Amino acid sequence: MNNEKEDWALEQDLKYNRLTAFKLFAMTSSMVISVNELAPFGKTGPTALFYLLIAGTAWFVPITQMAGEMASIDGWEKGGIFTWVKGSLGDKVGWTAMFYQWIHITVGMDTMVYVIIGALSIIFGTPWFNTTPIVRFILMMIILWGATAIQVIGIRKIGRIAEWLFILGIAITVILLIISFFVYLAQGHPVHMVINWHTIIPHHLNGTTLVAFVPFMLAFCGGEASAPHVKNLDHPKSYSKVMLALAATAICFDLLGSMAIGMTVPKGEIQNSTGFVYTYGKLLTSIGLPGDLLQKIVGVMLSCGIIGELGNWIAGPNQGMYESAKEGYMPKFFAKTTKHGVPIRIMILQSSIVTVSALLITFTSGADADFAFNVSLAATTAQYLMVYMIMLIAYMVLKKKHEDYHRMYYMTKKPNLSIAIAILALVITVVAFFVTFVPAEGTAAGLRGIYVETLIGICAIVSILPLILYKWHEKWQKE
Repeated sequence: MNNEKEDWALEQDLKYNRLTAFKLFAMTSSMVISVNELAPFGKTGPTALFYLLIAGTAWFVPITQMAGEMASIDGWEKGGIFTWVKGSLGDKVGWTAMFYQWIHITVGMDTMVYVIIGALSIIFGTPWFNTTPIVRFILMMIILWGATAIQVIGIRKIGRIAEWLFILGIAITVILLIISFFVYLAQGHPVHMVINWHTIIPHHLNGTTLVAFVPFMLAFCGGEASAPHVKNLDHPKSYSKVMLALAATAICFDLLGSMAIGMTVPKGEIQNSTGFVYTYGKLLTSIGLPGDLLQKIVGVMLSCGIIGELGNWIAGPNQGMYESAKEGYMPKFFAKTTKHGVPIRIMILQSSIVTVSALLITFTSGADADFAFNVSLAATTAQYLMVYMIMLIAYMVLKKKHEDYHRMYYMTKKPNLSIAIAILALVITVVAFFVTFVPAEGTAAGLRGIYVETLIGICAIVSILPLILYKWHEKWQKE
């Protein structure tokens, strides 16, 4: 009788949460597509096309396919990467992977806020917002803690607001940038890069070319987050097509957006934190529109879009940490929510960590806003790649030892081929991880040592913390 009730409840849950392929595509797009990396892509030049294709086809597509397969295994549909890794590599490694996934966004939020401040500096005509560390830090705190405080209204409401802000501030602004770029080309204006077979392929494999590849990895991070919904699809086999469509869309958005910046603005004028809004002013003025005014409007839209993205990242990952606190992986103090079900204590902890990282990065960078942006971007990438290293190893163990587990979706029915694809993705991930520690091109000589030391320090602390916390989990489970 109980089994019948459980089967009925599961059937009702599947019906209630049923997803079409398009809905899953839209949901995942908001997690993957961003504007934070478009200016760095534009500075990369024509090789951006090559890097995007490599990161999209040889890395992003396999990652999402493996995540979809793991999420479709019976009993693995909830808990995301914690459940997948735990099922293959054990409890301790599963907790470590989830902790890395949660904490990577703490530095990632710095990157988002730097772009908002860059937009504000153009909106108000106050470049000193970007070049005065104390002002930059104060603005960061206002934006960060304001976004944290608003979470008390509830996660569902935040999700709806974030969805509309994403459409307004990210999707619309990128589409308008691309349209303006095509008008610019049609009018015959000069371009600042030449695209052909010789310029697209990097001819020298060195620190500079490898470092340029790193942001392209981050552009595709997060696609695995929607994998648990594979069981809710009307046709689970359509998952691979959805992810392929997402990869193609993300590559097109990133490519056209970055080309719009790199081809219309000289490389020396592109700043990572202001490049997107600055390009709008140049583009719109060139095609005969009031660029100075419209640039400010776009700056407001972009700021709203990134604030919505920031709200999503504050609300989303903290749910997983809240569940882990209830299970004793963190002190029970954090296993409390507001009346709206918001784990506000964990959110405050997260924002406190962001504050510390912002303090460190902002004041070591001095007046160099691009340095602060590059450090936070590299640290975010390095920490997320740590998650993928564990996930890929877990997938290989799954294919080697647990091919008998029932699942609704397979990346491929050939285990050896699956393992070979995972090894290729792992090699790319490991190389990209170590390359993040090489200072970005244009980093001042006096800041190169600080760049490396900061990244090593952040990654070392992040690596040790979950292991320390795990030693206490038995005690916390008994409380």
